[in-house]
This record gives sequence, C-alpha cells and structure tokens, in this order.
Amino acid sequence: MDHQDDQPGIGQAPSDAALAPLVAGFATARVLVIGDLILDRYVTGQAGRLSPEAPIPVLRPDATRAVAGGAANVAANIAELGGRAVLVGLTGQDVGSTDLRRLLAAIPSVRPMLVEDPDRPTTTKTRFMAGSHQLLRLDEERAQPPAAPVAAALCAAFDAALPEVDVVVLSDYAKGVLAGPVLDHVLAAAAAAGRRVVADPKRADFAAYHGATILTPNEAELRLADGDPLADTGAVEAAAARALAATGGEAVLVTRSEKGVAMVRRDARPLHLPARAREVADVSGAGDTLVAALAVALAAGADLPAAARLANITAGLSVAKRGTATVSAHEVLGALHLEELLASEEKIVSATEAATRVAAWRARGLKVGFANGCFDLIHPGHVHLLRAARAACDRLVVALNSDESVRRLKGPARPVQAEAARATVMASLAPVDLVTVFGEDTPLDLIRQLRPDVLVKGADYRIDQVVGGDLVTGWGGKVLLVDLRQGHSTTATIRRMATTG
Repeated sequence: MDHQDDQPGIGQAPSDAALAPLVAGFATARVLVIGDLILDRYVTGQAGRLSPEAPIPVLRPDATRAVAGGAANVAANIAELGGRAVLVGLTGQDVGSTDLRRLLAAIPSVRPMLVEDPDRPTTTKTRFMAGSHQLLRLDEERAQPPAAPVAAALCAAFDAALPEVDVVVLSDYAKGVLAGPVLDHVLAAAAAAGRRVVADPKRADFAAYHGATILTPNEAELRLADGDPLADTGAVEAAAARALAATGGEAVLVTRSEKGVAMVRRDARPLHLPARAREVADVSGAGDTLVAALAVALAAGADLPAAARLANITAGLSVAKRGTATVSAHEVLGALHLEELLASEEKIVSATEAATRVAAWRARGLKVGFANGCFDLIHPGHVHLLRAARAACDRLVVALNSDESVRRLKGPARPVQAEAARATVMASLAPVDLVTVFGEDTPLDLIRQLRPDVLVKGADYRIDQVVGGDLVTGWGGKVLLVDLRQGHSTTATIRRMATTG
C-alpha cells in the first residue's frame, strides 16, 4: 500500500473506495487520440538449434498474431476501459494498413479516422519469440514528418472529431505524425476548444508541447530532456517542475518503473504513488495503458490526483500481461477491491505500532480520537457511534478487548466472534483508521500510551464513569458521549438469535 496519508512531504490521494465509483463513470468518457499508429506482430515458436550459416538460433514458428500498438493501443485501452475513442493517425497503403484497419474494426468503441500516405509503410514492429524470450525485432517504418498534403489531411480529421470529445491524447512515438505543423495545429485547436490535452512525449524538447495540460514522460525521457541524472526523488520533482514551466500546463506525471509515479502540479504538493504491479511480465505498452486510463478518468470527471491513481493502478495491471495488452474496467475494479481488503488488514496493528502511527498523525497536527469496546457483533448502534466519533476527529483508533478480556467481562459464552474476526470487520469500516487489541479489562494503559485528543463512549455512561476520561481532559482533550440508537445491542441480538434458532 502507498501510505501517502502518513508520510510527511507526500501528497494525499483518494482511497480505493472513493475511486471505484469513478470507474463506473468511464462509460461517459469521450477521448480523441492522435499520434503514431503501430502494428505489433508477434511470431512465436521453438528455437532448438543454431543455424549452420551464422551463430544465430533457428526459429520454427508455431503462431503469428498482430495487435494494435502505439496510438492505436491507447485507443484500444480507452475502449476496453469503457470509454469511446476517436483515433486519428497515419498508415501506408500496404498489408500492414489492411491488418491494422481490420484490428480496429473489431473494436466497436473506437472510430478510426486514418489517413493513408503512399510514400511510407505502415509502422510495423515484428517480434520473433522463442517462448517468452525475444530473439529479434524487425522494425518497418519511416519516421520523417508527412508531406504538407498529408499533414493537412491529419489536421482536418482532428478538427472534425474535436467537438465530440472531452479530452485529447497526443501519442508521440517519434514516427513523424506529431511533428512541426501538425503538433502546433493540434495544440492550438484544442486550446481554442477548451479541451484538456494529455501529451505522451518522445522528443527531448518539452517546450514543443507547450499548451498541453498534462505531460506524461517516463523517467528516462525526463532525464534526457532535462539533462539532470535524476539521482533521487527531489531531483525528479525539480526536473518535473522545470518541464511544467516549459509546457505551461497543469501537471507533469512522471512514470518511474518500480518506483511508481510522481506528479508535480502548480500550487500543490508533489504526489508520489508507489508502483501497484504485483508481478511484472512485460512493460511494453504500459505507458499507453497509463495514458489511456488517465485520459478516460479525466473525461469521466475525476480530478488529477484520482485520475493519476487510477492510471497507476491500470498500468500495474498491464505489466502483468505479456506483449501489447489492454486492461478492462472490470479488472481495475477487481484491483481496487483487492487493495481495499489489503488496506483493511494493514489497519490492524499492535499497541506499539499504533503509538507510532498516532505520533505521526499528531506531528502533522491531526486530532486523534479513541473508542473502545468488545464490538462482538457489529450492529447499527455501533456504526452510529463510530460515525459520530470520526466526525469529532481527524483519525479514529478503535481498541478491541481481547477474547480473554471479553470472557472475563461478559462470561464464558462470549465473544461470539474471535478477536481476529472482530478486528477484520472493524478495520473494514470506513470511519475507522486503526484497530488494536488490548488484553486488560480496561484500556487505561493504552489511553496513556496513545494520548488521544477525543475519547468516545456511548451516552449510557456519565463522563465521570468513562475510563481514562480524567486523563484525556487533563492533557487538554475532551470526552464525547454519543447518544445510543435504541433497540440495538449485542446482547439483544444474541438473545434474538437464540430465540429464533
């Protein structure tokens, strides 16, 4: 998990729970992608011997497949995430163009507006693979800028599609489409139409993208453009700030491989998100996936921090797949729910760890609340108490009586649920920031250790009856008594269960 919330100097990002509804909104996203189209071919087979003609392996092909790459992969990812894409790009008049058009025709949510150039081949990368090992890559391309009539046709296609979209993506693979007049025209037209522009750069001079809203270089591209070796995170932030000044945009989002993502914005703290990949099979195409997810999220109404985190999660899913691949909205939701589960587990800590977390919160000026109890069977009364407690503080710690402590207090038939189960349920509740278990009959020692600012109990207690209340008020805190919801109690619930059982 990222723990931005607890680390000084690191910007906050929305929780996974807050991100999930945004994914449902992806279906409303309309994105215009313009850039370099690539046909990615994969020839796979067995390489069991060396050639007698040269010291190279002999490949016996078993299968050949082709997928849409480059700007076409960005469009395919937008469609897979649930959005709709208009794709403007350049092909030759060849078999590669036929194959690429066939692939795009199979994606209903992508509308190709392709321009043919008889003077160039369709950019094609053919990878020869023995199992997962790449033996050779053959590139067929012409990277020069298009002639004036072809450039004019690209600009006309862009202008025709611009009114129907919310966000524009520039997918620059340095193959010539986004060179000179086309790039200048696109940026000016998008600005005039009030459309946000996400630019995935390949040229070293970032000033060429002046007017782009968000620039998304990887760390190597940022290093080349800036000239700084980027030895640490501070250097990355400084270089990204210089890139932001060069583009005049809203943000620069730097992808840093296993170090995650760094985003520098105007008048805001830098945002650092750790890599979300659980396993890495292939990083090819991950940048396309990240840009697609960022654009879709923005088009769906997400703010920049939320869009950046969704893009980071989506890219993490992409690198777990081999070759150029797409990621679905369903997969993103699955990852969010998994992270929610892991986040709940990481809320459950020892008393020592709780003290460390609370000290970090207090150092940031956050008000810490404390509630305790058996919380054997969670019912609406508990939820009401926890919501009221969380409303009175910035962070809420819940201390649970251990199983042995509950037995001493409630009798041998309790608890109904073991402490591990009770802690897991408690940690899954939104108002709760931290859960710890204590073995004593009262939480007095834990209260002394954590020194909460707010101590919360139900209004069936008087303030003078609240354990630790005098301590909390003594160091300037307060005791909060929450009105109870009538008709809800664990004892009554157990009695009804016994009666109906």
